[in-house]
Amino acid sequence: MPEVHSNNTGPQLPAMLTLLAMWDTELILLVIATFLLAGTVKGVIGMALPTVSLGVLAATIGLKEAIVLMTIPSFVTNVWQGAIGGHLAELMKRLWLLLVAMLAGIWLATAALTMEDTSILAALLGVTLVIYAIVGLTTPQMPRPGRREPWMSPIIGGATGLLAGLTGSTVIPVVPYLQTLGMNRDTFIQAMGICFSAAALGLALALGGRDLFPRDLGLLSAVGVIPALIGMTFGQMLRKRLSEQRFRQVFFYSTIVLGLYIAARAVIF
Repeated sequence: MPEVHSNNTGPQLPAMLTLLAMWDTELILLVIATFLLAGTVKGVIGMALPTVSLGVLAATIGLKEAIVLMTIPSFVTNVWQGAIGGHLAELMKRLWLLLVAMLAGIWLATAALTMEDTSILAALLGVTLVIYAIVGLTTPQMPRPGRREPWMSPIIGGATGLLAGLTGSTVIPVVPYLQTLGMNRDTFIQAMGICFSAAALGLALALGGRDLFPRDLGLLSAVGVIPALIGMTFGQMLRKRLSEQRFRQVFFYSTIVLGLYIAARAVIF
């Protein structure tokens, strides 16, 4: 299992080289491969980079480390998605209560990550991934909130933030909720980008405020941006050649298997 090592001995190197020296080759390759895969999935279906990266990294190096490593690639790859599309001002006006509640929920829930044993949170992540995949496969038709939207949005945002702070996952329940708001495809994709960017930024700030964002993992997270962007470019090329519907099915079934593995691993081991 890859580990991040601290090394205070040896010659004095520039700060970045010192941080690079802390990493195992195995860990670097794992991060590159994970974000290359996660970026490819996002390029094909327009989402799921945090889901894929969290699932793979939590199953290999641990939940706390996975959340830290996921934050910067998730923020960078989603901020562009949230900024373009022509509906930024409109969506910010519509979703600001949801976003504020999400950030508050993230700040409160990340306190649980200070626990020594986070196996219960890893199991929760596994269950969340399974639920997310089932929702993605079944696409249940939920009623539009209508006049209830002003008070439902902060509830959904708060619930998403609490779950994100506990597990790093930012898709449930906000993505199914956004699907009920009657947006066209482009607006919906931009709304997801805004929510995911805000969640990633909120996680980084909350983790940093609780001394859970070590510099070495933070730099390695930044390095993960490069393979994530390469993967996104490759995935966008694949989108033109593959059936998006079939790819989504494979992705969601794989997510169920990964979620069950993470939950079982957390409970058994």
